[in-house]
Amino acid sequence: MSFAPFLVRTGAAAAIPAANVDTDVIMPKQFLKGIDRAGLDKGLFHGLRFAASGAPNPDFVLNKAPWAKARFLVVGPNFGCGSSREHAAWGLKQFGIEALIGTSFAGIFFDNCARNGLLAIEAREDIVDALMAIASDADDNVLSIDLPNQTIAARGRVFEFEIESGRKDAIARGLDTIGLTLETRDAIAAFEARHFSQNPWLEL
Repeated sequence: MSFAPFLVRTGAAAAIPAANVDTDVIMPKQFLKGIDRAGLDKGLFHGLRFAASGAPNPDFVLNKAPWAKARFLVVGPNFGCGSSREHAAWGLKQFGIEALIGTSFAGIFFDNCARNGLLAIEAREDIVDALMAIASDADDNVLSIDLPNQTIAARGRVFEFEIESGRKDAIARGLDTIGLTLETRDAIAAFEARHFSQNPWLEL
């Protein structure tokens, strides 16, 4: 198991409605210099979260009390475009973000999220608009995401979403690509034994 399974989670949501938020905005290049993933939560949205002086930007949503502890982000279209840096997904996870909801995500970023247990939900525009309004409300911005049943509940309403079955299964069980591969370790070992017995000159 590579990360905590995602089944049903409830928490505050924050709205980042801008379109085409790229990975350099999500995780600026100066935070890519380390040899490990440590401290990437500090780099998340750094240019938006902090002024040039280093002081927190009071106008950025994640610096405001109702949204500072948000577990979910409702985002604008084509979120995660730009470079393929996986650090963007790592930083979101380290910051405490557990799911993203939007109409569309950049392909590589979308896959990076799945590999790291960050649920990225693509939903219809009307659903995202409704959730964006809820996430923007300081008085009641709580969502409950039920991955097995593919629903998002808020304020007595239930919104359904689609997700590819393999992606859903992996995130629900907390398995990255290595974890999924290891589930077939016996079949892999059997293939290797059979292959080398048939071609002994290949085994050194």
